Amino acid sequence: MAEREWFDKDYYKILGLTPSATDKEITRAYRKLAKANHPDTNPGSEEKFKEISGAYDVLGDAAKRKEYDEVRRLGPAAAGFGTPAGQGGGFNFTGDLGDLGDIFGGLFGGGRRNRAQRGADLETALHLGFRDAVKGVTTTVSLPSNEPCHTCGGRGAAPGSAFITCERCQGRGTINDDQGPFAMSSICPVCQGRGGRIETPCETCHGTGREPSSRRVNVRIPPGVIDGQRIRIKSKGDPGSHGGPAGDLFVDVHVSPDSRFGRRGRHVTTSAHVPLTQAILGTTVDVATLDEPVTLKVPAGTQSGTTMRVRGRGVPASGKNGAGDLLVTIEVAIPKRLNKEQRALVERLASALNEEVRA
Repeated sequence: MAEREWFDKDYYKILGLTPSATDKEITRAYRKLAKANHPDTNPGSEEKFKEISGAYDVLGDAAKRKEYDEVRRLGPAAAGFGTPAGQGGGFNFTGDLGDLGDIFGGLFGGGRRNRAQRGADLETALHLGFRDAVKGVTTTVSLPSNEPCHTCGGRGAAPGSAFITCERCQGRGTINDDQGPFAMSSICPVCQGRGGRIETPCETCHGTGREPSSRRVNVRIPPGVIDGQRIRIKSKGDPGSHGGPAGDLFVDVHVSPDSRFGRRGRHVTTSAHVPLTQAILGTTVDVATLDEPVTLKVPAGTQSGTTMRVRGRGVPASGKNGAGDLLVTIEVAIPKRLNKEQRALVERLASALNEEVRA
């Protein structure tokens, strides 16, 4: 997530908390709000649910929360209004200013060059069939990635070539201009922040030390996901640098509609067609489910539009959520055309039921 968005959105307010909230309080608040605003139990709350989930994605992760708090504390400059890292200069705070040097250095390009950094978050889309969305599924997604170059082993230099340290910055990548308690830091104009140069770049990776590839990640989709829902998978994003943790992977789920089944929260819906005479006299009907078919007893006199329930044939139980049901809507099939004999029989039935027949 962009730091600008972190500055614009108050995730603590979204969860009804203050910045002093403990980890347990954050988790407790998220669970309470997620339960109250879950689309399965509160249709129409999809956007609110996504907002709550987005807030918890940041505040529920210790590393992300620390970065978020720093951005909020530093104000607009941390949200992208200052000079971008690697393009111009930054501030290196010296003296007794504590961690501010690291904070500003990380945001504006100075600071410790080898400081551990968290890997970037990644996003991908996953298309599921209706049944897999209801039942849950374990699948894989393919993600673009970069691997160390197989030719140079990640060094960026052609085999046998050396890395020459920059004489201007002595390998630091930055040059400082002391001004009292502050040290103005800027990118070295000679090496452009690289700390030196490669004598002969690798022909395979052109000196980057990386080459494009792809990797497959196992994704466990829980039962009952809805179209447009975002699943967060921790530590499956880009690897961190200098020993930093990996980022997270966000999977946007897209569910294909089904011609026979629908959803109502944790319940699966379908319909069953019953002939008029059988609806009057009572019958049994075989109903398809997402598993094996079931036989449903239709009582005599069942009206068209009546909904019957088959327990436990909806979304499977998951966590604190119980299993949903299969809701079957009875549709009574009324003949569109009758011959003379059939019409006479219906008229006799109407007369026996004291119903007036109007031509």
